[in-house]
Amino acid sequence: MKADDFNLPDQNGLLHSLKEYSGGWLVLYFYPTDDTPGCTKEACSFRDWAREFKSKGAEIVGISKDSVASHKKFADKYHLNFTILSDTNHATIEKYGSWAPKKFFGREFIGTHRNTFLINPGGEIVKEYEGVNPLTHTKEVLADLDHLQSQ
Repeated sequence: MKADDFNLPDQNGLLHSLKEYSGGWLVLYFYPTDDTPGCTKEACSFRDWAREFKSKGAEIVGISKDSVASHKKFADKYHLNFTILSDTNHATIEKYGSWAPKKFFGREFIGTHRNTFLINPGGEIVKEYEGVNPLTHTKEVLADLDHLQSQ
């Protein structure tokens, strides 16, 4: 399935689109909120493994509904070495099916699900991960990337 395009600002206010990642692998991950425990663990794990992804020709991009200013504080605080995009109207989050009902302490609301999409150099989604575990997810994506590149 072809990945949906986006045109969103990063933590520095610079616009990014899917087209700029064509020709390489892209790990596009959606997360609920900057600087919360699970989201911080996931971001720091991607940060710690970024060199390994880069060596495999893969870029990492995170997306949440938080503002550019929030992303800037989050990226600076945890020394994130990859792009995080601000989707304040959650249009891209919705396009990727990651904006949906959630439950937290028995309360139901609409929000961002922790989902990841592995996109190949041709712009196709080759692997989807839903409701990921932030502690183990990065290694799972790396293993799948190895497997897909060896085919």
